[in-house]
Amino acid sequence: MNTAGTLSASGGGRPGAGMRADAERNRERILAAARKLYAREGLSISMAAVAREAGVGKATLFRHFTTHQDLIDAVFADRMDAYVRATEEALADDDPWLGFLRYITEVCAMQAEDRGFADVLTLTFSTAEALEERRTRAYHGFLAIIERARSTGHLQPDFASEDLILVLMANAGVISATGGDAPESWRRLIGHLLRGFATHGAPVPPMPPAPSSASLYRAMARTEQRHEGEIAKP
Repeated sequence: MNTAGTLSASGGGRPGAGMRADAERNRERILAAARKLYAREGLSISMAAVAREAGVGKATLFRHFTTHQDLIDAVFADRMDAYVRATEEALADDDPWLGFLRYITEVCAMQAEDRGFADVLTLTFSTAEALEERRTRAYHGFLAIIERARSTGHLQPDFASEDLILVLMANAGVISATGGDAPESWRRLIGHLLRGFATHGAPVPPMPPAPSSASLYRAMARTEQRHEGEIAKP
């Protein structure tokens, strides 16, 4: 029997190719698991939890992603691309004020859709170079968005680029506290903020409805339970 010929015909004579395919499948499983967990729980999820969700060993995970920041960089590359595109679209809007309003609302909506991304936009990752490069591009674009909006007379003259960071931090906090019980609450927050940024008489979108008292009570109760659980940890 020609063993070498049989192996070659079946593909068994090219173990490197098979290993590369297996490695790529494992990488995609890890990324899919991380996206799912980050979107649901935020960035506090451990690498061990990602490995369990992906069905791979920790050694396999660390062969693909040496650090937590490496994994975050890979998972959120497409989301950061969308963040940059939102900036570019706002700058291309014929109405600078409308572009400003849409930009704030769109970025906050991106946070609401993915708790992990809500965290990414309010943190820095010094070793995640690709992610930070996109953040820098979006930031410089936002500086131009501010100047264009201010030129219309509709944006308060004392609005500063740092105010966007405060908006994103506040929005991330609301999303974390109310996401499971009053998931549209963030829209109400942004409605109030946009009115605060606008000069008297400037056009603003209709005010979103307030969340119900019952849904906010459930969100507050859930937050209290979370805090009690954290305090009880050894």
